[in-house]
Amino acid sequence: MASCVAVLIVVWVSIVIAWAWRVLNWVWLRPKKLERCLKEQGFTGNSYRLLFGDTKDSSMMLRQAQSKPMKLSTSHDIAPRVMPFVHQTVNTYGRNSFVWVGPIPKVNILNPEDLKEIFNKHENIQRTVANPIIDLLVQGLGSTVDEKWAKHRKIINPAFHLEKLKGMLPTFYHSCSEMINEWERLVSKEGSCELDVWPCLLNMSADVISRAAFGSSYQEGRKIFQLLQQQTKNYAAAIQSVHIPFLPTKHHKRMKEINKEIRVLLRGIINKREEAIKMGEASNHDLLGILLESNLKEIREHGNKRNTGMSVEDVIEECKLFYFAGQETTSTLLVWAIVLLSQNQNWQTRAREEVLQAFGSNPPTFDALSQLKVVTMVLLEVLRLYPPGIELPRTLRRKTQLGRFSLPAGVDVSLHILLVHHNEELWGEDAHEFKPERFSDGVSKATKNQFAYFPFGAGPRICIGQNFAMLEAKLALSLILQHFTFELSPSYAHAPALLTILQPQYGAHIILSKR
Repeated sequence: MASCVAVLIVVWVSIVIAWAWRVLNWVWLRPKKLERCLKEQGFTGNSYRLLFGDTKDSSMMLRQAQSKPMKLSTSHDIAPRVMPFVHQTVNTYGRNSFVWVGPIPKVNILNPEDLKEIFNKHENIQRTVANPIIDLLVQGLGSTVDEKWAKHRKIINPAFHLEKLKGMLPTFYHSCSEMINEWERLVSKEGSCELDVWPCLLNMSADVISRAAFGSSYQEGRKIFQLLQQQTKNYAAAIQSVHIPFLPTKHHKRMKEINKEIRVLLRGIINKREEAIKMGEASNHDLLGILLESNLKEIREHGNKRNTGMSVEDVIEECKLFYFAGQETTSTLLVWAIVLLSQNQNWQTRAREEVLQAFGSNPPTFDALSQLKVVTMVLLEVLRLYPPGIELPRTLRRKTQLGRFSLPAGVDVSLHILLVHHNEELWGEDAHEFKPERFSDGVSKATKNQFAYFPFGAGPRICIGQNFAMLEAKLALSLILQHFTFELSPSYAHAPALLTILQPQYGAHIILSKR
């Protein structure tokens, strides 16, 4: 009996020692080793501070920066407000710098040649899970790697083919028209009205993705949108602190509950659609239908072998990604386009004249939208100045050579979209100014380097839904220009802020008038 007790004590002590060693390694030994490695190669940044790193300073600076609006001028230098700590770090330590996200060093990547290498070495680099709870928000194609990513990309691709997007244009038009009709109703009373367009655009883009992704299950899709909005708020609150996996916070717990609700709703939609496919009744005109048909084809081609196609769990995550990325990207692109065109009335006039010349008062066609040069230039410049995502965080899966640097596995890198898009060396002295004419000859000739413009990422893993987002944005903006003129309201407060996307902190109040 005594020997059994002794064995149990030894086992228990061994477990405690092993656990304590893992914690010590995570919070101190490993971070200091990575810090030495980075500094030996010429990277600079703050010295590591136990557990929190730069997180507390970063959160404090962000709260202070976002405590009041910024002055709206011809300069759109928004980095000091949107990402103040990183902005200060780069200014203090230079391009070859790093910051601490808890116990993990994150290297700032600003050199286009380094960006090119990272985009093309995607097998060594995966999306950073800066906080494990991000998986409760969204996973899908952006999170998968290696063979699984290639398989998912192949299955999802058909949903975003040009012909499929053409077929979705009536769906886009239906949702956009509902918003236009509501705005006309508001304007008709006085000839003009003040309106916060941000919630309107959020609802419109949610409506588009609900219909485009789920078709006849549109109303259930709307419920998912509402839950994802709650999920986003919880995520934004959670990432302001260091996440310790074995100590879940109240935000983490609530996110798990919401994630369960979303999965139940999506599973129900998918099961009904799969039953319809078996009965030969399914339509493949929406994103879910196309995805399921493509998945079924993949499984049949491989003879129902194990691990072929996507599981129901995989499909659920891709649907969440459809919703999250599709809704957020378009709404933020449109809201900043309206703000910038309100501020730059000459470009608003030019864009409206082009729209009216292309299709007058008629509904836009796919071909007509494709020919809109001025509108396209405007949207490209908006994406440059106000990209929906301001950075692409990545983790090195193995030791990676990046130019003259050899970065160790476990280091994070941040591909800074916003900072590169505003870099005066790449874009000229007017880099912070709204000048759509810089895109008059297309993206390739707008800057000195191919990898100086990447609002949707780049390389093999470029965003699969970029054409979807741009088509929806072109249609919505064209309809707005077709029906209204608009200017900034005196109550408008310019306050770009990052939640999960770059959005107006206090909304976007404009004076809307009937054209």
